[in-house]
Amino acid sequence: MALAVGGLGIISYIVTTWMKIGNGYPLESSWGKPMLPQKNEEMLERVKLVSQENAQLRAELSSVKDRLANVERIVTDGAHTLSHDIEQLRSIRSN
Repeated sequence: MALAVGGLGIISYIVTTWMKIGNGYPLESSWGKPMLPQKNEEMLERVKLVSQENAQLRAELSSVKDRLANVERIVTDGAHTLSHDIEQLRSIRSN
């Protein structure tokens, strides 16, 4: 009986692995990492695109942080300071 259960376990592992290979899934080690990482041109192009998008998003986030700092300064400053700054800008623009 134990031999039959062990044999079924081995056969099911072989069938599962065969199905993974047939459907294009990467084989994994017992720790869940790919045994043979596949690197093809499509994957390298995706990495490039994701890296570029990441750089753009970081730049945009930096811009948003700067804008937020300005808004926080406006909100937390007193009304007198804000009106004084606006009047200075108007006088600079009119000159």
